[in-house]
Amino acid sequence: MAEHEPRRVLLVTHTGREQAVEAARAAHRLLTDAGMQVRLLGGEAEELKLDPAEIVDDPEKAANDVELIMVLGGDGSILRGAELARPHGTPVLGVNLGHVGFLAEAEVDDLERIVQVVVDRTYTVEERMTLAVDVRLDDDLIFETWALNEASVEKAAREKMLEVLVEVDDRPLSRYGCDGVVVATPTGSTAYSFSAGGPIVWPEVEAILMVPLSAHALFSRPIVVAPTSRLSIELVPSWHGRGVLWCDGRRMVEVPPGAEIQVRRGTTPVRLARAHEAPFTDRLVAKFDLPVLGWRGAAERKRNGNGH
Repeated sequence: MAEHEPRRVLLVTHTGREQAVEAARAAHRLLTDAGMQVRLLGGEAEELKLDPAEIVDDPEKAANDVELIMVLGGDGSILRGAELARPHGTPVLGVNLGHVGFLAEAEVDDLERIVQVVVDRTYTVEERMTLAVDVRLDDDLIFETWALNEASVEKAAREKMLEVLVEVDDRPLSRYGCDGVVVATPTGSTAYSFSAGGPIVWPEVEAILMVPLSAHALFSRPIVVAPTSRLSIELVPSWHGRGVLWCDGRRMVEVPPGAEIQVRRGTTPVRLARAHEAPFTDRLVAKFDLPVLGWRGAAERKRNGNGH
Protein backbone atom coordinates (compact mmCIF):
# COMPACT_ATOMS: atom_id res chain seq x y z
CA MET A 1 0.00 0.00 0.00
CA ALA A 2 1.48 3.36 -1.04
CA GLU A 3 2.33 5.81 1.74
CA HIS A 4 -0.12 8.47 0.51
CA GLU A 5 -3.07 6.06 0.46
CA PRO A 6 -5.32 6.07 3.51
CA ARG A 7 -5.19 3.12 5.87
CA ARG A 8 -8.55 1.37 5.64
CA VAL A 9 -10.36 -0.94 8.02
CA LEU A 10 -13.53 -2.75 7.01
CA LEU A 11 -16.03 -2.95 9.87
CA VAL A 12 -18.35 -5.96 9.74
CA THR A 13 -21.12 -5.73 12.32
CA HIS A 14 -23.95 -7.93 13.58
CA THR A 15 -26.44 -5.08 13.17
CA GLY A 16 -29.23 -7.17 14.70
CA ARG A 17 -27.60 -6.71 18.12
CA GLU A 18 -27.65 -3.30 19.76
CA GLN A 19 -24.42 -4.04 21.61
CA ALA A 20 -22.68 -4.67 18.30
CA VAL A 21 -24.04 -1.45 16.80
CA GLU A 22 -22.80 0.53 19.81
CA ALA A 23 -19.40 -1.16 19.56
CA ALA A 24 -19.21 -0.32 15.83
CA ARG A 25 -19.88 3.34 16.58
CA ALA A 26 -17.18 3.36 19.25
CA ALA A 27 -14.67 1.59 16.95
CA HIS A 28 -15.49 4.04 14.13
CA ARG A 29 -14.82 7.01 16.41
CA LEU A 30 -11.52 5.57 17.67
CA LEU A 31 -10.30 4.62 14.19
CA THR A 32 -11.21 7.91 12.52
CA ASP A 33 -9.68 9.90 15.41
CA ALA A 34 -6.46 7.97 14.69
CA GLY A 35 -6.59 9.04 11.03
CA MET A 36 -7.79 5.74 9.61
CA GLN A 37 -10.57 5.33 7.06
CA VAL A 38 -13.53 3.10 7.91
CA ARG A 39 -15.25 1.09 5.20
CA LEU A 40 -18.75 -0.36 5.64
CA LEU A 41 -20.82 -2.91 3.77
CA GLY A 42 -23.74 -1.32 1.97
CA GLY A 43 -26.24 -3.56 3.74
CA GLU A 44 -25.01 -2.44 7.16
CA ALA A 45 -24.32 1.25 6.53
CA GLU A 46 -27.98 2.26 6.69
CA GLU A 47 -28.40 0.88 10.19
CA LEU A 48 -25.03 2.03 11.52
CA LYS A 49 -25.31 5.63 10.24
CA LEU A 50 -21.58 6.30 10.60
CA ASP A 51 -19.96 9.37 9.09
CA PRO A 52 -17.40 9.66 7.62
CA ALA A 53 -17.32 6.21 6.07
CA GLU A 54 -16.63 4.61 2.71
CA ILE A 55 -19.53 2.39 1.63
CA VAL A 56 -19.06 -0.64 -0.64
CA ASP A 57 -22.11 -2.47 -1.98
CA ASP A 58 -20.30 -5.35 -3.71
CA PRO A 59 -19.23 -7.92 -1.07
CA GLU A 60 -16.58 -9.34 -3.41
CA LYS A 61 -14.82 -5.96 -3.46
CA ALA A 62 -15.37 -5.05 0.19
CA ALA A 63 -11.93 -6.26 1.37
CA ASN A 64 -10.01 -4.88 -1.60
CA ASP A 65 -7.23 -2.46 -0.48
CA VAL A 66 -8.21 -2.97 3.15
CA GLU A 67 -5.55 -3.40 5.83
CA LEU A 68 -7.77 -5.39 8.18
CA ILE A 69 -11.34 -6.55 8.70
CA MET A 70 -12.64 -5.93 12.20
CA VAL A 71 -15.72 -8.02 13.01
CA LEU A 72 -18.08 -7.09 15.83
CA GLY A 73 -20.27 -10.08 16.67
CA GLY A 74 -20.08 -13.79 17.40
CA ASP A 75 -18.38 -16.57 15.49
CA GLY A 76 -21.10 -16.49 12.82
CA SER A 77 -20.22 -12.88 12.03
CA ILE A 78 -16.50 -13.74 11.98
CA LEU A 79 -17.18 -16.53 9.49
CA ARG A 80 -18.97 -13.94 7.35
CA GLY A 81 -15.91 -11.72 7.63
CA ALA A 82 -13.73 -14.66 6.59
CA GLU A 83 -15.81 -15.05 3.42
CA LEU A 84 -15.06 -11.44 2.51
CA ALA A 85 -11.39 -11.63 3.49
CA ARG A 86 -10.19 -14.94 2.09
CA PRO A 87 -9.94 -14.05 -1.64
CA HIS A 88 -7.84 -10.99 -0.80
CA GLY A 89 -5.69 -12.47 1.98
CA THR A 90 -6.92 -9.76 4.35
CA PRO A 91 -6.50 -10.49 8.09
CA VAL A 92 -9.68 -10.79 10.16
CA LEU A 93 -9.84 -9.62 13.77
CA GLY A 94 -12.93 -10.65 15.71
CA VAL A 95 -14.33 -8.80 18.72
CA ASN A 96 -16.63 -11.18 20.55
CA LEU A 97 -20.23 -10.31 21.35
CA GLY A 98 -21.43 -13.91 21.29
CA HIS A 99 -21.12 -16.69 23.83
CA VAL A 100 -18.04 -18.92 23.62
CA GLY A 101 -16.58 -17.23 20.53
CA PHE A 102 -13.39 -19.19 19.76
CA LEU A 103 -12.71 -17.33 16.53
CA ALA A 104 -12.80 -13.96 18.28
CA GLU A 105 -9.57 -12.41 19.43
CA ALA A 106 -10.97 -10.07 22.07
CA GLU A 107 -14.04 -9.25 24.11
CA VAL A 108 -15.99 -6.07 23.49
CA ASP A 109 -14.87 -4.64 26.87
CA ASP A 110 -11.35 -4.56 25.44
CA LEU A 111 -12.33 -2.57 22.35
CA GLU A 112 -10.26 0.55 23.01
CA ARG A 113 -7.05 -1.43 23.45
CA ILE A 114 -7.81 -3.58 20.39
CA VAL A 115 -8.31 -0.52 18.18
CA GLN A 116 -4.97 0.84 19.41
CA VAL A 117 -3.32 -2.46 18.46
CA VAL A 118 -4.79 -2.05 14.96
CA VAL A 119 -3.63 1.55 14.72
CA ASP A 120 -0.12 0.64 15.91
CA ARG A 121 0.02 -2.49 13.71
CA THR A 122 1.20 -4.54 16.70
CA TYR A 123 -1.02 -7.52 15.96
CA THR A 124 0.31 -10.78 14.55
CA VAL A 125 -1.35 -12.87 11.86
CA GLU A 126 -1.99 -16.63 11.90
CA GLU A 127 -2.81 -18.59 8.78
CA ARG A 128 -5.56 -21.14 9.41
CA MET A 129 -6.03 -24.05 7.04
CA THR A 130 -9.30 -24.37 5.18
CA LEU A 131 -11.17 -27.22 3.51
CA ALA A 132 -11.96 -27.53 -0.19
CA VAL A 133 -15.32 -29.24 -0.64
CA ASP A 134 -16.69 -30.79 -3.87
CA VAL A 135 -19.98 -32.59 -4.49
CA ARG A 136 -19.98 -35.01 -7.42
CA LEU A 137 -22.74 -37.06 -8.98
CA ASP A 138 -21.87 -39.63 -11.66
CA ASP A 139 -18.39 -38.05 -11.86
CA ASP A 140 -19.89 -34.64 -12.64
CA LEU A 141 -19.02 -31.74 -10.34
CA ILE A 142 -22.34 -30.28 -9.16
CA PHE A 143 -21.17 -28.02 -6.34
CA GLU A 144 -17.91 -26.72 -4.91
CA THR A 145 -17.15 -24.49 -1.94
CA TRP A 146 -14.81 -24.19 1.05
CA ALA A 147 -14.91 -24.10 4.84
CA LEU A 148 -12.86 -22.63 7.67
CA ASN A 149 -14.57 -24.54 10.49
CA GLU A 150 -16.33 -27.55 9.04
CA ALA A 151 -18.27 -29.21 6.26
CA SER A 152 -21.18 -31.30 7.51
CA VAL A 153 -23.46 -33.60 5.55
CA GLU A 154 -26.71 -34.24 7.38
CA LYS A 155 -30.03 -35.96 6.80
CA ALA A 156 -32.63 -33.71 5.23
CA ALA A 157 -35.61 -35.37 6.93
CA ARG A 158 -35.78 -36.03 10.67
CA GLU A 159 -37.38 -39.44 10.29
CA LYS A 160 -34.71 -40.87 7.96
CA MET A 161 -31.09 -41.69 8.64
CA LEU A 162 -28.35 -41.15 6.12
CA GLU A 163 -26.70 -44.27 4.70
CA VAL A 164 -23.09 -43.39 3.93
CA LEU A 165 -19.86 -44.98 2.78
CA VAL A 166 -16.80 -43.22 4.15
CA GLU A 167 -13.41 -43.35 2.40
CA VAL A 168 -9.95 -42.05 3.30
CA ASP A 169 -7.42 -41.58 0.49
CA ASP A 170 -9.63 -43.53 -1.95
CA ARG A 171 -9.84 -46.55 0.37
CA PRO A 172 -13.15 -47.57 1.99
CA LEU A 173 -13.16 -47.15 5.78
CA SER A 174 -16.70 -47.88 6.92
CA ARG A 175 -20.37 -47.86 6.03
CA TYR A 176 -23.09 -46.85 8.46
CA GLY A 177 -26.45 -45.28 9.00
CA CYS A 178 -26.18 -41.95 10.81
CA ASP A 179 -27.62 -38.49 11.31
CA GLY A 180 -24.64 -37.04 9.47
CA VAL A 181 -20.87 -36.65 9.27
CA VAL A 182 -18.81 -33.59 10.22
CA VAL A 183 -15.42 -32.95 8.61
CA ALA A 184 -13.55 -30.20 10.48
CA THR A 185 -10.29 -28.28 10.61
CA PRO A 186 -8.41 -27.75 13.89
CA THR A 187 -9.93 -24.26 13.92
CA GLY A 188 -13.38 -25.84 13.73
CA SER A 189 -12.62 -28.52 16.31
CA THR A 190 -14.07 -26.29 19.05
CA ALA A 191 -17.32 -25.71 17.15
CA TYR A 192 -19.77 -28.24 15.64
CA SER A 193 -17.18 -31.03 15.78
CA PHE A 194 -16.74 -30.55 19.54
CA SER A 195 -20.51 -30.54 20.11
CA ALA A 196 -20.71 -33.87 18.25
CA GLY A 197 -18.08 -35.49 20.50
CA GLY A 198 -14.96 -34.78 18.46
CA PRO A 199 -11.58 -33.94 19.98
CA ILE A 200 -10.26 -30.44 20.51
CA VAL A 201 -7.21 -29.94 18.30
CA TRP A 202 -4.73 -27.13 18.91
CA PRO A 203 -4.80 -24.66 15.99
CA GLU A 204 -1.07 -25.12 15.29
CA VAL A 205 -1.72 -28.76 14.41
CA GLU A 206 -2.37 -29.46 10.75
CA ALA A 207 -4.92 -32.22 10.41
CA ILE A 208 -8.46 -33.01 9.24
CA LEU A 209 -11.08 -34.41 11.61
CA MET A 210 -14.05 -36.63 10.75
CA VAL A 211 -16.84 -37.03 13.33
CA PRO A 212 -19.90 -39.25 12.68
CA LEU A 213 -23.23 -38.03 14.10
CA SER A 214 -25.22 -40.70 15.97
CA ALA A 215 -23.85 -43.48 13.77
CA HIS A 216 -25.28 -47.00 14.01
CA ALA A 217 -22.06 -48.98 13.67
CA LEU A 218 -19.48 -50.78 15.76
CA PHE A 219 -16.74 -48.50 14.40
CA SER A 220 -18.01 -44.93 14.45
CA ARG A 221 -15.37 -43.06 16.44
CA PRO A 222 -14.02 -39.65 15.44
CA ILE A 223 -10.83 -39.93 13.42
CA VAL A 224 -7.98 -37.48 12.77
CA VAL A 225 -6.08 -37.79 9.49
CA ALA A 226 -3.15 -36.05 7.83
CA PRO A 227 -3.75 -32.66 6.19
CA THR A 228 -2.74 -34.28 2.89
CA SER A 229 -5.51 -36.90 3.13
CA ARG A 230 -8.64 -36.86 1.00
CA LEU A 231 -11.93 -37.74 2.67
CA SER A 232 -15.03 -38.93 0.87
CA ILE A 233 -18.60 -39.36 2.10
CA GLU A 234 -20.84 -41.12 -0.40
CA LEU A 235 -24.60 -41.24 0.05
CA VAL A 236 -25.37 -44.87 -0.74
CA PRO A 237 -27.39 -44.93 -4.01
CA SER A 238 -30.00 -47.37 -2.64
CA TRP A 239 -30.84 -44.98 0.20
CA HIS A 240 -34.17 -43.23 -0.37
CA GLY A 241 -33.89 -39.64 0.70
CA ARG A 242 -31.75 -36.53 0.37
CA GLY A 243 -28.94 -35.09 2.41
CA VAL A 244 -27.90 -31.52 3.03
CA LEU A 245 -24.33 -30.22 2.93
CA TRP A 246 -23.54 -27.21 5.11
CA CYS A 247 -20.19 -25.42 5.14
CA ASP A 248 -19.53 -23.18 8.15
CA GLY A 249 -23.29 -23.03 8.61
CA ARG A 250 -23.37 -20.48 5.78
CA ARG A 251 -23.20 -22.27 2.41
CA MET A 252 -25.70 -25.06 1.74
CA VAL A 253 -26.67 -27.45 -1.03
CA GLU A 254 -28.99 -30.46 -1.18
CA VAL A 255 -27.22 -33.76 -1.86
CA PRO A 256 -29.06 -36.59 -3.69
CA PRO A 257 -28.50 -40.34 -3.17
CA GLY A 258 -25.41 -41.55 -5.03
CA ALA A 259 -23.63 -38.22 -4.63
CA GLU A 260 -20.12 -38.08 -3.20
CA ILE A 261 -18.84 -35.28 -0.98
CA GLN A 262 -15.07 -34.96 -1.33
CA VAL A 263 -13.10 -32.98 1.25
CA ARG A 264 -9.42 -32.09 1.17
CA ARG A 265 -7.17 -29.33 2.39
CA GLY A 266 -7.93 -25.99 0.77
CA THR A 267 -5.25 -24.10 -1.13
CA THR A 268 -6.21 -20.69 0.31
CA PRO A 269 -6.01 -20.20 4.08
CA VAL A 270 -7.89 -17.67 6.21
CA ARG A 271 -5.68 -15.15 8.00
CA LEU A 272 -6.71 -14.38 11.58
CA ALA A 273 -5.23 -11.36 13.36
CA ARG A 274 -4.02 -11.95 16.92
CA ALA A 275 -3.75 -9.14 19.44
CA HIS A 276 -2.93 -11.36 22.42
CA GLU A 277 -0.02 -13.66 23.12
CA ALA A 278 -2.04 -15.95 25.40
CA PRO A 279 -1.47 -19.63 24.52
CA PHE A 280 -4.39 -21.72 23.28
CA THR A 281 -4.49 -23.64 26.57
CA ASP A 282 -5.27 -20.44 28.48
CA ARG A 283 -7.94 -19.47 25.96
CA LEU A 284 -9.52 -22.90 26.29
CA VAL A 285 -9.60 -22.59 30.08
CA ALA A 286 -11.13 -19.11 29.85
CA LYS A 287 -13.77 -19.95 27.23
CA PHE A 288 -15.02 -23.06 29.03
CA ASP A 289 -14.33 -21.76 32.54
CA LEU A 290 -12.34 -24.91 33.29
CA PRO A 291 -11.58 -25.68 36.97
CA VAL A 292 -7.92 -24.74 37.39
CA LEU A 293 -8.28 -22.47 40.44
CA GLY A 294 -5.74 -23.49 43.08
CA TRP A 295 -3.73 -25.50 40.56
CA ARG A 296 -0.19 -26.24 41.74
CA GLY A 297 1.33 -27.97 38.73
CA ALA A 298 5.04 -28.03 37.92
CA ALA A 299 4.91 -24.98 35.63
CA GLU A 300 3.14 -22.94 38.31
CA ARG A 301 5.72 -23.94 40.93
CA LYS A 302 8.54 -22.91 38.62
CA ARG A 303 6.93 -19.50 38.07
CA ASN A 304 6.75 -19.04 41.82
CA GLY A 305 10.42 -20.02 42.23
CA ASN A 306 9.65 -23.28 44.00
CA GLY A 307 10.66 -26.40 42.15
CA HIS A 308 9.43 -28.81 44.83
